[in-house]
Amino acid sequence: MAPSTLKALAIRQRQRLRESEMAFIVLALVAGLAAGWLTNIQGFVAHAMQGLLYGITDNRLSALGEIRNPWRLLALPFGGLLLVGMAHFLRRRRRPPIDVVEANALHSGRIPFVDNLVISAQTVISNGAGASVGLEAAYAQMGGGFASILGQWFKLRRADMRTLVGAGAGAAVGAAFGAPLAGAFYAFEIVIGTYTPAAIAPVVAASLGAAFITRSLGVEPYLIASSASHSISTGDYFIYTVLGLVCALVGIALMRLVTFAESHVQKARRISRWKPVIGGVLLMPLAMVTPQTLSAGHGAMHLNLAMQPALQFLATVLVLKIVASAISLAFGFRGGLFFASLFLGSTVGLIFAGLVGMLPLGITLNINDAALVGMSALAVSVVGGPMTLAMLVLETTHDFTLMGVVLTASLVSSALTRETFGYSFSTWRLHVRGSIIRSPRDIGWMLTLTAGRIMRKDWTSAPAALTVADFRARVPLGSTSKAILLDEAGHYAGIVATAAAWNPELDPDEPIGTLATLEDNTLSPVSDIRAMLKAFDLVAADELAVVDGVGTVVGVVTERHARRRYFEEIESSQRELFGES
Repeated sequence: MAPSTLKALAIRQRQRLRESEMAFIVLALVAGLAAGWLTNIQGFVAHAMQGLLYGITDNRLSALGEIRNPWRLLALPFGGLLLVGMAHFLRRRRRPPIDVVEANALHSGRIPFVDNLVISAQTVISNGAGASVGLEAAYAQMGGGFASILGQWFKLRRADMRTLVGAGAGAAVGAAFGAPLAGAFYAFEIVIGTYTPAAIAPVVAASLGAAFITRSLGVEPYLIASSASHSISTGDYFIYTVLGLVCALVGIALMRLVTFAESHVQKARRISRWKPVIGGVLLMPLAMVTPQTLSAGHGAMHLNLAMQPALQFLATVLVLKIVASAISLAFGFRGGLFFASLFLGSTVGLIFAGLVGMLPLGITLNINDAALVGMSALAVSVVGGPMTLAMLVLETTHDFTLMGVVLTASLVSSALTRETFGYSFSTWRLHVRGSIIRSPRDIGWMLTLTAGRIMRKDWTSAPAALTVADFRARVPLGSTSKAILLDEAGHYAGIVATAAAWNPELDPDEPIGTLATLEDNTLSPVSDIRAMLKAFDLVAADELAVVDGVGTVVGVVTERHARRRYFEEIESSQRELFGES
């Protein structure tokens, strides 16, 4: 078969896939199966690296009682050195790698394949060396990244691409926990940014496929705790609401501390190249106090639930783990706070239960329940997604009764975080770095809808030095509502209303430039729709000139046309959202 025939056949098959809902679901399932494999491979590599560097076999790193050979903690600066080497190798890259949340919000789900490898490698090295970061960044990146490659090959539409990327990322997280429903809600709440009828089937299919891979490989998922079925009273809801508020405050403090540390470390230019190595050295004394500061903290969470240590120890672990997370991220280790926030939240829950039991109120909270509620509430504050955490607890405990208080505390935590902070950790870090996104919601179309795309090129111009009489001769009344004035160099000098130039009280010999308005108010060809609408509102004008970098007028945009295009794009996005386009 000729190459041209094969190419034509491939194009026809891609067309059929784009037009078939069932074919898209199968494609999402393929992405989910791949995400399950990639998640387990990355987890195996990271844990193998920890085993090699710290000499552990069956136990998890954070569950160690102590570091018997302190020299093994040199693994932390060694991991930092590996990251320095990667940074040196990648120094010619002009932009940071694109993660899945940013890709879905700004780039229609398109992620360069190299970016997936970079983020995954950096995260696996960071976690494998023992830094206080989780592997969820690598899991979601590779799952969503593989889905993005599939979508680009099949030339999917914008909405389908975003759905497929979200499905791949959510499937990867679901594979890590062995919780497909939690993975599906992770896709909706964290990556896609909304629930859509058209996306339910492909997202769930991908999550089920990834969980199937985990179970087929016999890998023990990140089970959290078990809880026996029991009754929850109305008073418990009020108590756990308070715990939700406490977790929100701890989550906000954690995110603020990470940002504060990161901004101050970036100011230290002399150490910028060696930040991960220095960060590894700073983590060593914390690990000497307690190994629970190392890695994401899953082993430590199980250990604390089983041992129920003293409140003083738990408080120490909480503070040191927060500090370790801030150091890890501020000094250049790559990873996320989702898995770490689960451990921090369970610790807050254990401390809360202990403190409530010490009060003279006769209230005793179940230790496991408090840990699970705290885990969910703090993770929601940091990551967002109350339904994601509610489903995670339900799938790991099979306790429908407990899900009520978990969801209550999570919603309270989410509401307080949005009210006082406004971001999840991933979007907050992107915002600090200069990005405009506040959530995974698709705003990429706003950036592509620029003044250069919608401007009108048939405008009337006149020299600003013309007299009023000459202007009237050149621009008859009724020929146009406004004219663009140009200076002697041909650069923009303002806008004049034609009717104003025909005012009979004007001196015919007066320069028309004296009637110019909006001399300092223009649009750039790259101004997006948000900037255009803001400019119109600010100057209360119905027309603005589009001027390039040297002052040359290249077009005109009217407020009416800009707003019409804006609403057309919103309507188009809504149709895509519900699968109507």
